[in-house]
Amino acid sequence: MTIETTSPATAKKPHDDLPAGLSNQILREIMGGGAVRTLLAILCGFIVGAILIIAASEDVAKVSGYFFSRPMDTINAAWDAVSSGYGALFRGSIYNADAGSFAASMRPITETLRLGAPLIASGLGIALSFRVGLFNIGGQGQLLMGVVFASYAGFAWPMPYGLHLIVAIVFGILGAALWGSIVGLLKATTGAHEVIVTIMLNYVAFNLVTWLMRSGFLHDEAAGGNPQTIAPLDTAQLPPILGPGFGLHAGFLLVLAATIFYWWLMERSTIGYRFRTVGLNPNAARTAGMNVPKIYVIAMAASAAFVGIAGVNQTLGRAGGVTPSIDAGIGFDGITVALLGGGGAVGIFFAGLLFGAMKAGSPMMQIADVSPEVLLVVQGVIVLFIAAPPLVRAIFRLPASAPSGPIKTFVKNLFTRRDSK
Repeated sequence: MTIETTSPATAKKPHDDLPAGLSNQILREIMGGGAVRTLLAILCGFIVGAILIIAASEDVAKVSGYFFSRPMDTINAAWDAVSSGYGALFRGSIYNADAGSFAASMRPITETLRLGAPLIASGLGIALSFRVGLFNIGGQGQLLMGVVFASYAGFAWPMPYGLHLIVAIVFGILGAALWGSIVGLLKATTGAHEVIVTIMLNYVAFNLVTWLMRSGFLHDEAAGGNPQTIAPLDTAQLPPILGPGFGLHAGFLLVLAATIFYWWLMERSTIGYRFRTVGLNPNAARTAGMNVPKIYVIAMAASAAFVGIAGVNQTLGRAGGVTPSIDAGIGFDGITVALLGGGGAVGIFFAGLLFGAMKAGSPMMQIADVSPEVLLVVQGVIVLFIAAPPLVRAIFRLPASAPSGPIKTFVKNLFTRRDSK
């Protein structure tokens, strides 16, 4: 009688029976939509937003009572409500023709660039993990760790101008990358799911950063008992691009450089090829001789590094200290930007600017008596349509694309097995 033993290295895991790369391919289906589908998703979002504006308009409510006798009054009131709301969004985010000077009229577009920059950086990081087949939900924690490291280097290490800024930027990016590598290391060594780990590390990072800002080495004594960091030195602050009258600073140029680097990394470099190969099919990549666990660690570190650029932008882009609320939802908004951008550098760049425009124009919409929460609904609807490609195809009667790769093979094998029975 012989007893067969199985080593941990050869033990069959529960997910081994699943089709190779199927979950990765589904994620690629969500992120790999064409430009037409993306534009239609944005259009649907703004249509839903227009419906909400009409429904909340008091002027429309007044004239809708006699809609059947004078329908044009209701139609005109609805048009005025929508044009007023979206017109305010345009004036607050792109160009304000009512401003007193040319500089003031161009200030909205600079605010869009300023607010869109950290969203682009966060979107790049989240998209990188998606393309490797990983779900990075830890943007908040990674951004906050970038804030901690960049902030400390910004006030604790006096250096000459130029060198100090570079050191603070690099230190902030490395801090975020170190935090992200923990996720990759746990997944590679223990098989822990990255979604659970990143969510839990968000809580750890937030509470750790709050403690450091309240009573740790980051605490500014001038803030009393409030959690706040010491302001970065002048030599570590990102300089303004257009002068002191504008909020746009060199952080946008840093994000622009990061976008170009992301394109080169994912499309032209060797490690980018390995990232994409593992994202397509980790089993095939393993068969080809790639060290998949090592790639997971590197990918999560690189993903967090891009998110860390957003933290650096938020920390060094101002003269004062920051609080734990500096994240401002950017870590989670990066998921939306990554999905809307389809995982590509150009798409993410413009998706970040779109959501930056919504943030910049929100106060102007509020002045026009339009609830700023409408834009949150618009963003949610856009993500809904991006994440549900069949829904967009059903509404606009778009042709369904034929499945390819592992999905096609899985469907073919599924029906083949049924026929053989």
